[in-house]
Formats: sequence, structure tokens, C-alpha cells
Amino acid sequence: MTHSTFSTLGLAEPLLRALATENYLVPTPIQAQAIPLILGGRDVLGLAQTGTGKTAAFGLPLLQHLSERRQGNSSHTPRALILAPTRELAVQIDESLRIYGRHLKLRHAVILGGVSQHRQVQVMRQGVDVLVATPGRLLDLIKQKHVRLNGVSLLVIDEADRMFDMGFIRDVRKIVSYLPRERQSLLFSATMPNEVAHLVAEVLRDPARIDVSPKTVTADKIEQRVYFVPAQEKRPLLNTLLADQAMKRVIVFTKTKHGANKVAEHLERAGHRAAAIHGNKSQNARQRALEEFRQGRSRVLVATDIAARGIDIDDVTHVVNFELPDVAESYVHRIGRTARAGSAGIAIAFCDPSERPSLRAIEKLVKQNLTVMAGERQTPGAKSEPAQRPGRFHRRARGQGRQSRPQAA
Repeated sequence: MTHSTFSTLGLAEPLLRALATENYLVPTPIQAQAIPLILGGRDVLGLAQTGTGKTAAFGLPLLQHLSERRQGNSSHTPRALILAPTRELAVQIDESLRIYGRHLKLRHAVILGGVSQHRQVQVMRQGVDVLVATPGRLLDLIKQKHVRLNGVSLLVIDEADRMFDMGFIRDVRKIVSYLPRERQSLLFSATMPNEVAHLVAEVLRDPARIDVSPKTVTADKIEQRVYFVPAQEKRPLLNTLLADQAMKRVIVFTKTKHGANKVAEHLERAGHRAAAIHGNKSQNARQRALEEFRQGRSRVLVATDIAARGIDIDDVTHVVNFELPDVAESYVHRIGRTARAGSAGIAIAFCDPSERPSLRAIEKLVKQNLTVMAGERQTPGAKSEPAQRPGRFHRRARGQGRQSRPQAA
């Protein structure tokens, strides 16, 4: 069996040089399949989870196409458009493309909400090659005539299922209506609900389908645990667990912005370095919190689901679902923040009595029961499954059946 390298995929020397500098030597499965197809001009539907290398899969051939089709920049008009559902994801895509295209002298811009539009308008006035945008702000600037899409030859819709989850589908369809009919279009999604299938039929022409979705819904290397705990005991439990120094870099998910603030404030008072990130924070505040977390100045990042797919940070050791999401798929996206790039990780769920239906939906989706660490499982028609030590918070050595002393997970 032969293995692809980036050089065998047909990428140009400036891109290969940039990849070598970053020590990216072997393409991931979605990169190996998508890059030749996109370079060949095909529309592509890519089904893949986050952390599989999707950005490079569409970004590298996109940059190559733009560099080979040199033309002057037209005011207010990008040549390629990438739509992302969250500000964090948009920023990360732009950063990655700048790294990959560092030797290509292409102009980049990011358009997103939460910050003043003044700088964005100035950049677009000069014309850009690559525009990464969130749908809401982009549509605002289109209506204000600060952005025109008549020169777009390449369209990428990333995290399409998340677009639906966040209510952006109308904006996406409106944006697509402004694009030239003759273009190359790429759509990537972690899952394929009916809504995404309809969008594929509307946007793509005879697409090549690439499916590198795992056989299991969640990563095999994520150990999934649950604590059955009353709502009022969740904060003390979280504080107890964080006594374990193995929890080096932790993302805690809450349902609401207010809840995220409260949990972060509680952790700070308890002596843990923590920051909150959610939709009410300014873009600068969100980026500052992410950077502090990425550099290790904050040990805990408390986030709402807006960040479930927008955080691409290596070495997240634990994800804690402080509150279970109403939609089971959101659980998968949340815990996907750990066990990235081949590493292992631990996902911890706190489940109060009102959340048991949500837990059952999650376990049905991931096709496994989460390991009970405290409290009792209560499934209709089945015997209750006690924790290994009811009422005690403890740690199980990873990959072993024995228990260590009572300690944080």
C-alpha cells in the first residue's frame, strides 16, 4: 500500500515549502482525497469531523487556484469566499490560510460580527483574494454595498450542519444568490441531516462525495464519564475534580452565557485560572480568552455551544459538560475539543435529575453508556447501575480496570 505525500497530490512548490516549515508532511485522509479533486475543478461534498484537517483540504487547493489565476484585485470584490458559522472558526481558517499561503502574496480579509466594521470596509475597498466570513455580518456589508460577490470563483461552506443549528441557513442561501452561477463550490459538514442534503442539491453541481466520518460517532480515544449529581452540587464537584493536576487544560460547557460567567467567576474565586467565552463577549475579548487558554495562562475555558466547533486548540485534556445540551449532536461537537491529533482525552458529563432524558439521547447517539463515576443510573425497565463508589468522586486509571485512591477525575 502506498501512502500519499503532499508533493504527490499536485500542490505547488510555495505551498509545499510552507507545509514543510510547519512540519506537515503526511496528508490526512480527507486531504489526500479532496485536494486532487478540488485541483481538478470538481465540486466537493466532504463529510468529516473537526480535527481531521478539513481546512487544509479545501484551503491548499483554493490558494493554488488563486495563485495560478493571477488577476488584479477589484474593489469590494473577493475572488474566493469561505463561510464559517462562528467568529472563532472564521479567525482560525484565516490564520491557517495565511500560514499555508505565506509565499503566494495573496490578499486576505475576515468579516465577522462583534467588532467595528470600519476596518473590514477599508480592507474590502482595496479588493481581496480570499474572504472568510460569518453569514450575518457579511450579509450586512453586502446590503450596505461594501461587499460585492460577482467576482467569486470559489465558494466554501464549512460546518454546514452547524449553520443550520445556529439559524444561519436563510443568510447562507441569500449570500449564495449573489454569487455567479459559474463557480466551483465546496461544502463540508460533520453530519448529513436532511437540511444539509437540500443545501447540497442547491449549491453544488455533480459533487464528488468524500466521507471520512468515523465508524463511531465520537473519537475512540475519548473516555466518556458521567456523574449523577444534583444541580446545586455541580460547582463544588467541578472544584473538587480540578484538584487533580492531570486536568491540565479543560473546557467546561454550559447552556447559557449567564451560566458560563457564573461558573468562571466561581472557579476564579476558588483559585483556578479561568475565562469565559460566549456570544455576549466582544470579539477582542473572545480572542484574548482563547489566546490565554492556548498559551496556558488560563487552565479552564468556560464556553457555550457557540465555541463547540470554533476552538481548535491542541492538548485539551478534559471536556466537562457542566450542563448537558438539549441536542445530542452538540455533545459530540463539544467533546470533540479533546483527543485531537491522535492524543487521548476525557469527557466528563454532569447529569442532574432533569437532564436524564438528554443523557439517554446522548448515549443512544454515541451507541454506548457513559461510565458512571458517582450517583446511580436510572433507566426505565432496567436495574439501576451504581457508581463504582456511590457518592464518592474518584479517578480510574486510564486503560486499567483497577481504581486509584478517591480523587478527582
